Amino acid sequence: MQADALIERVSRIRQNTALVPVRQAVTDLLRQFGMTTLFGNPGSTELGLFLDFPEDFRYVLGLQESVVVGMADGYAQATRNAAFINLHSAVGVGHAMGAIFTAYRNRTPLVITAGQQSRAILPYDPFLFSSQATELPKPYVKWSVEPARAEDVPQAIARAYYMAMQPPCGPVLVSVPADDWGRLCEPVRARRVSRSVRPDPLLLDQIGRQLDAAQRPAFVLGAAVDRDGAWADVVELAERHRAAVWTAPMSGRNGFPEDHRLFAGFLPAARERIVDLLGGHDFILALGAAAFTYHIEGEGPHIPAGSALAQIVDDPNTLAWAPVGTAVQGSVRQSVRDLLARAQPVARQDPPARPPAPHAEPTPLMSVAYALQTLAAIRSPDSIIVEEAPSARPVLQRHLPILQPETFYTMCSGGLGFGLPAAVGVALAKPDRKVIGVLGDGSSMYSIQGLWSAAQLGLPITFLILKNRSYAALREFAPVYGFTERDTLHGVDLPDIDFAALARGLGCEAVRVSDPEVLPAALRKSLGMKRPVLVEIEVA
Repeated sequence: MQADALIERVSRIRQNTALVPVRQAVTDLLRQFGMTTLFGNPGSTELGLFLDFPEDFRYVLGLQESVVVGMADGYAQATRNAAFINLHSAVGVGHAMGAIFTAYRNRTPLVITAGQQSRAILPYDPFLFSSQATELPKPYVKWSVEPARAEDVPQAIARAYYMAMQPPCGPVLVSVPADDWGRLCEPVRARRVSRSVRPDPLLLDQIGRQLDAAQRPAFVLGAAVDRDGAWADVVELAERHRAAVWTAPMSGRNGFPEDHRLFAGFLPAARERIVDLLGGHDFILALGAAAFTYHIEGEGPHIPAGSALAQIVDDPNTLAWAPVGTAVQGSVRQSVRDLLARAQPVARQDPPARPPAPHAEPTPLMSVAYALQTLAAIRSPDSIIVEEAPSARPVLQRHLPILQPETFYTMCSGGLGFGLPAAVGVALAKPDRKVIGVLGDGSSMYSIQGLWSAAQLGLPITFLILKNRSYAALREFAPVYGFTERDTLHGVDLPDIDFAALARGLGCEAVRVSDPEVLPAALRKSLGMKRPVLVEIEVA
């Protein structure tokens, strides 16, 4: 009798609930989440989502799936909200996997839907279906699901959003069969879900006491400082403790003004060099950064003799593999504010100042240093740099200083193809800001189709291609593996690519610059334009 009563009660509730198509329930939910911009490259299994597409939604088309995810990655980082992506079955997800990997390393919240063939024909291995849809994107999504029923799709997307936004943020994937979009379901209302991770007060107090007692403290800042909006708080904490401030190896964001008297520079991804550069500091505090990210093999200690290490990050996995030191999981901004609430420490002297960058002179075939030094002199400090020029990055770090929060983005993964489409996404999110893509010629060819999206959207982006005709980063890395100047290095030369012609063919204006005397005027003109323009710069 109790079961019959329960069934009758559920039936009455459902009769009083207005059912809507899954596509409407999903778009209503996305509207509540503030996700009315959709990024995609559609296929047949996704068309059901776009029937009766709401007028207040915007669909951003990318010409290849990695470009789609790259645009969404930049957009999500710049808006501080998850971006919605629609990909095509197994093929689309496969094309996008490199970009999904980068988004995972960037800690970017993305809600990815992937089309699936209709449920009725799934038992027959139909054309263009994904046989293991939830396994395909692993391990580079936080969660993946193909709902058991069409009626469960909106709730799955709601859960995906909350998980994508929960620190550490990251991509999630929901596989949606093609016939689900038209099925009727109950609407799903957005909920308020906490995203803050408060640090352990006892461990944070221990770190605070170590910091107060240190004579020569150093901070190592990772991408989470800027992601968490902690830039100003970290500046205040560094000034209070007169700490030398370093940027962590391979950081995708910057967390400190690089013209500040306390800024010490950038740590390389090499164990011995990190120990050498941090030598003399008795306490090292890593904020929003792994301690430490390495790119080559190393030996010996991870920190200098006589020093102690503590780190505060929002990712428990990062804390788990750290080889030494005290580790606390928590919001960087909240942790820094808690440290600022402590009593004023004893007075210290400033650490030695970072030597100024050497002035780069113009040469017949201009240097990367000269090109970036010229850009630094001309651009507005609040313009946004989106960078993917690996061989030029050390030069950029000396000659193109980042001075304000949320004005620098690059990839944390090391995988190419992020920079060009990410610049499109950032510009879409911040239409009142000038976005400048600083790109290598090798990097650009991974996602050159993004120029078409920039042109179609009419975004005022200046793309700078530093054209050295090679994968120069590989040339620089080759000695690590025993190559000498006498050895032939295969597969690194990139002759005969006309980037200006490619840009024009995709709808952007373009100019080629080889004369260093012409560069300042060309940059001023391109930075003043209200539409996308590519500047191909011939460099040594």
